[in-house]
Amino acid sequence: MGHDQEDLLWREDAVAQVRAVRRDVQASLGTESVPLESIAGRVAAESVVADRDVPERDFATMDGFAFDATDPYPLSIVEGEVYPEADPPSIASGEAVRVATGAPIPEAANAVLKREEAVVEDGTLRGPDLTPGTYTYERGSNVSEGEVLVDGGERLSAKDAILLGDLGRDRLRVRDRFSAGLLATGTEIHEGRSRDLDSPMLAGLVRSWGHEATVEGSVPDEYDRVESAIERLAAEYDVVITTGGTSVGHKDHVVRALDALGSVRFHRVRLRPGKPIALAELPDHDAVAFAIPGKPIGAHTVATLVMRPFFTGNATTPTLRATMDRSVSLGPDGFDYAIPVLLSDDDGTRAMPLGHRDSPLRVYDEQFDPSVLSSSTRASRADGLVVTREPLEAGVNVDVVPYPVLE
Repeated sequence: MGHDQEDLLWREDAVAQVRAVRRDVQASLGTESVPLESIAGRVAAESVVADRDVPERDFATMDGFAFDATDPYPLSIVEGEVYPEADPPSIASGEAVRVATGAPIPEAANAVLKREEAVVEDGTLRGPDLTPGTYTYERGSNVSEGEVLVDGGERLSAKDAILLGDLGRDRLRVRDRFSAGLLATGTEIHEGRSRDLDSPMLAGLVRSWGHEATVEGSVPDEYDRVESAIERLAAEYDVVITTGGTSVGHKDHVVRALDALGSVRFHRVRLRPGKPIALAELPDHDAVAFAIPGKPIGAHTVATLVMRPFFTGNATTPTLRATMDRSVSLGPDGFDYAIPVLLSDDDGTRAMPLGHRDSPLRVYDEQFDPSVLSSSTRASRADGLVVTREPLEAGVNVDVVPYPVLE
């Protein structure tokens, strides 16, 4: 396998490959029917098509009087009042009926006059002129029969239960969750001289993305044991996530093992920190493997910016605007640099690069140092990332990706 810089993918291209592999793997998953309260974070296994209009009739959105807005005043008020649980009476031209908020209105009515604007005298109604549709919730204005409301393969959120419930659904068929087995590589970790900081963090990310994760321990930097452990996990899990051993040193065996066990889709992305990530398909076991670099902040960065779309299907990273507190210069061109920042406590609109000499974590003077920062666990206290290919000047506005968006 070559290791020229030309082999590196831009992050967008890597994510496109991640999502393509996700579609293939997801199609092979089983399905289950779950109640609406359990759909958050799950992936719809079927499209949801509206079998009726919603609402099925016109409703009043104010307490008042329902009538045909094209009829002139005065209008005759018919006896009674319509409440949400009742069926409305029929009204003729020139008639109006009292209605409560949420009540269905007669078929001949198309507007509601608010009660406080109504003038009632001797059983007749007067008020300001209205246009059809005033204070009504019209039939089919929310959902039209035959409309596709949820696509198969779409990741669902808790708010989707609102619309599905309004359609009369109590349950939905969803894809099974991915199962992920996590394996740390490194003799220093396996022998207990260094703590495995990556696996608990990555397992937490996978679970926050709606899937199952199991930390499966570690192996030393021995090729045969690395390959054997990956193959064992591939037989047990949909996804194997390894940490460490992804670079090009003589003890970095993971990518070579993945190449022997399957097909490496890519190795190394134009992202710092986190560059030496790899994605592989292991067809003998219908599994996928992500090889994540071992430095914890680099591991988190590349996992959330590149691996996340495999589990969520979502590659978007909503941002908030902030002003840089300090200037930050960059290293070589040809990379996205993910710069951790602290947002000011008062209004959250100023971004201090965490790692800058003037921040609580003093890693670099002005030129961003992704190599050292990758291992600086204090950087985990940042509020978000600024992803940039250009140097940043103090006082410029930047887009910050808040960590809750990624996790």
